[in-house]
Amino acid sequence: MWKYTVRVTGMMCGMCESHVNDAVRRAFPVKKVTSSRSKKETTVIAETELDEAALREAIRATGYDAGEIRKEPWGKKGLFGR
Repeated sequence: MWKYTVRVTGMMCGMCESHVNDAVRRAFPVKKVTSSRSKKETTVIAETELDEAALREAIRATGYDAGEIRKEPWGKKGLFGR
């Protein structure tokens, strides 16, 4: 699984966060997506690698600016931190 953290500017409220989340869900089969206007980022958890250009475009199509994307392997932490 992969975790993508996308720098997103222009989100001003909870509805903005929802618009970005919905756009990502429509564009990709993701496990989880959350956005934070205060952190200015969207976090996406996916089982497979995503096309970063398409991820940026999906967010930009909602009217927000998508910048830097950080990608890292992601594993759900168990009871003992494994």
